[in-house]
Amino acid sequence: MTTQPRSRVSARLAAITPSATLAVDAKAKALKAQGRPVIGFGAGEPDFPTPDYIVQAAIEAAQEPAMHRYTPAAGLPALRKAVAEKTLRDSGYEVDPATVLITNGGKQAVFQAFAALLDPDDEVILPTPYWTTYPEAIKLAGGITVPVFAGADQGYKVTVEQLEAARTPRTKLLLHCSPSNPTGAVYTPEETTAIGQWALEHGIWVVTDEIYEHLLYDDAQPAHIVRLVPELADQTVVLNGVAKTYAMTGWRVGWMIGPQDIIKAATSFQSHLTSNVNNIAQRAAIAAVSGPLDAVADMRAAFDRRRRTIVSMLSEIDGFEVPVPKGAFYAYPSVKGVLGRTIRGRVASTSAELAEIILSEVEVAVVPGEAFGPSGFLRLSYALADDDLAEGVGRIQELLAEAH
Repeated sequence: MTTQPRSRVSARLAAITPSATLAVDAKAKALKAQGRPVIGFGAGEPDFPTPDYIVQAAIEAAQEPAMHRYTPAAGLPALRKAVAEKTLRDSGYEVDPATVLITNGGKQAVFQAFAALLDPDDEVILPTPYWTTYPEAIKLAGGITVPVFAGADQGYKVTVEQLEAARTPRTKLLLHCSPSNPTGAVYTPEETTAIGQWALEHGIWVVTDEIYEHLLYDDAQPAHIVRLVPELADQTVVLNGVAKTYAMTGWRVGWMIGPQDIIKAATSFQSHLTSNVNNIAQRAAIAAVSGPLDAVADMRAAFDRRRRTIVSMLSEIDGFEVPVPKGAFYAYPSVKGVLGRTIRGRVASTSAELAEIILSEVEVAVVPGEAFGPSGFLRLSYALADDDLAEGVGRIQELLAEAH
């Protein structure tokens, strides 16, 4: 009998697709390190430094011996309390600090939410385009992703009718993300209420990612699903963190808020997975969520200025359709009108091929739509300096002006 060789890597991890956004960012940085004038639109992180008062809180915490030791796996009690108070201030409803779990960044909150809620073969309705990590976290938790696509003609927002068409007896959960990564789409309070009432009616859990809650533009309004549909609180997990709002992506502090039994299960999991989040970062997070929003307003004003620039410039490209993003810091043009054309002797039939042509020909890094769902789109983060933004999109304009 011949024994089949066993894989060295587990099937679970072998099935994971690496983060496309981080891969694009890494490639851009590698080219820059070689001295190439690459401009990167890949990274989803503010280009501002963390505000000084937050950094100072971390410096002071580093000098306290108590912060050099293990602390509760669920998070510093003072931070859990501060997150609860911040939720009341910003979201408009009360939560018990006991229902707050501090995590190592928003990604850990995403993974632990799915791990706490999903059993094998449970279905998760995932509005598409989606953040690249969601389907991987669902897969690791044993769930099955059911994508529901909304294109540029819908402003990248799914309808209740689409959600209902995707619902089956195995539907356990809906992922809701507004403002959206990758599209910048923002659901209105009316749209969010309708989705929440649909989930409530059918007993479907909601995991709502609110990491971009403070980055709203034009007439966009806050739309927190638990405040709008209070009865949904017992079947909702809220994900958030300090990364995007306070320019703290590298500090790795996020949180999840939900029913006590779910938070207890996720806390037990985290106690084995990572124990407590870095204490210094937690103390910095207390300063962030408890402090004023002045620095946040300044960053939002800069993002808004860049948003208007990038939408205007991308809209000038023949073949691009650019819905105006009303949140986060991403533009997500449909580029289907460019596919199939000849660009400097090359033809792109997919957005992945178009992104490769743009990088190789004019040294601008963008993320193709394949990372977030169907082909035919590009994601550009406008969280970069104004001059770099104008230069980078200008290069794309000049390149695609040659397409025929």
